[in-house]
Amino acid sequence: MTAIELRGVEKSFGANKVIHGVDLAIEDDEFCVFVGPSGCGKSTLLRMIAGLEDVTAGEIAIDGQVVNDVEPSARRLAMVFQSYALYPHMSVRQNMSFGLRMTGTSKEEADRRVLDAARILQLDELMNRKPAQLSGGQRQRVAIGRAIVRQPRAFLFDEPLSNLDAELRVQMRVEIAKLHRDLGATMIYVTHDQVEAMTLADKIVVLRAGRIEQAGSPTALYADPDNTFVAGFIGSPKMNMLSGTANADGTVAFGGISIATAVAGKLAGQPVTVGIRPEQFDEAGIGGADLSVSVDVVENLGGTSVAYARMSDGQSIVIEQRGGDRAKPGERITVGFKPADALIFDEAGKRVR
Repeated sequence: MTAIELRGVEKSFGANKVIHGVDLAIEDDEFCVFVGPSGCGKSTLLRMIAGLEDVTAGEIAIDGQVVNDVEPSARRLAMVFQSYALYPHMSVRQNMSFGLRMTGTSKEEADRRVLDAARILQLDELMNRKPAQLSGGQRQRVAIGRAIVRQPRAFLFDEPLSNLDAELRVQMRVEIAKLHRDLGATMIYVTHDQVEAMTLADKIVVLRAGRIEQAGSPTALYADPDNTFVAGFIGSPKMNMLSGTANADGTVAFGGISIATAVAGKLAGQPVTVGIRPEQFDEAGIGGADLSVSVDVVENLGGTSVAYARMSDGQSIVIEQRGGDRAKPGERITVGFKPADALIFDEAGKRVR
């Protein structure tokens, strides 16, 4: 059982501050995902937890013990990198046991841990192969196995699937989720891929420019984002952000229509952003509000189609469709949505509730 807490953590490289006072609690056995665009500070934050980067200000505590001055090896954390970093001249068995042998673990104990990890990761039949004889997914499993045998207090993953092709990424996501369930271990996972974050996490931490924009469960961030950044980052295809105006009569006007919303009166006369997810559109006349759009391009994805269209005021909009009757390029169609599903953000991008 391992809990990790960050209290007012800051990181600067010279005069350049990259992490700005991060406060975060990661619970025992929680799968926590740091997500955000490149340069947001997610890997730097992970490396500070691991002890690979010094903390400029604030505290990092593991199970209540402040570890700012504790060496990485003494923190008993295992890190899995984007690069597999396997020894090419060693077999799978040797790669997984090398760290244990270097720390004086007995051969019997090392063999037992390696076999247990191999069973969990389905590496039993590959133990005598060299890395060059393995696929990308198999190499990544060996790298994870090398971390498992250390029996760490927590696992830290730094974009471990970035070097894999699309099919292997899906397969490895499933395997990592199973691993978390089987081990019951605390895991912190860094990625720029919001699909990985949504499918793996108990808690998602959305970062931007070294600050936490919002933290919560995948469903909470999807349904109840705090601002336009989180709303646009979580969900695929991304949420439509439509420019509109709040009216004193309790409506918001955009795209040639007006919808009633309880928060419009707070912003009467001010510009707002209306957020509607592509999958929230339905047939006209069903949802309570209808929107006429001109379709430019359609991506047919089998079970769904994604239509890229324009509203009457020229704004672009994305609509996800299912079923047999789908839009075609060049058509003008009318789609419906529930006004209650529309999220309203103020001029600064903050959610109005």
